[in-house]
Amino acid sequence: MAREFSRLDRVAEQIQKELAQLIQRELKDPRLGMVTVNSVKVSKDLSYADVYVTVLNLKDVEDDGDASKASLKVLESAAGFLRSELGRAIKLRVMPQLRFHYDASVSNAQRLGALIQKARAKDSSASDSSDDSHN
Repeated sequence: MAREFSRLDRVAEQIQKELAQLIQRELKDPRLGMVTVNSVKVSKDLSYADVYVTVLNLKDVEDDGDASKASLKVLESAAGFLRSELGRAIKLRVMPQLRFHYDASVSNAQRLGALIQKARAKDSSASDSSDDSHN
């Protein structure tokens, strides 16, 4: 009988949960925006954990690129501290090295949603004008 989740999936889920709490409670850098840990992917040998995050910087909501780069630098510089804290919280023989990546899926979804809204508005205005010309 196959397991529902592999060990790597369980480790990744636990790292994601603990890391989100650590970032929220322990990191007090003012350059760090509101960070959401979207997913964690752990290598098969548990040597690396790729952490995918999104960042909402309340100061620069419209300037998302610079805010996310600054927040990623803060996270990368705190990776050693976060790894040691994870080692205390999660009992693993080897704690993976953390590699942080910006997850653009949320911003891409927002951009696509805006494009769809724009296209629907254009279609509805075109259908309204064609209805007027038929009458």
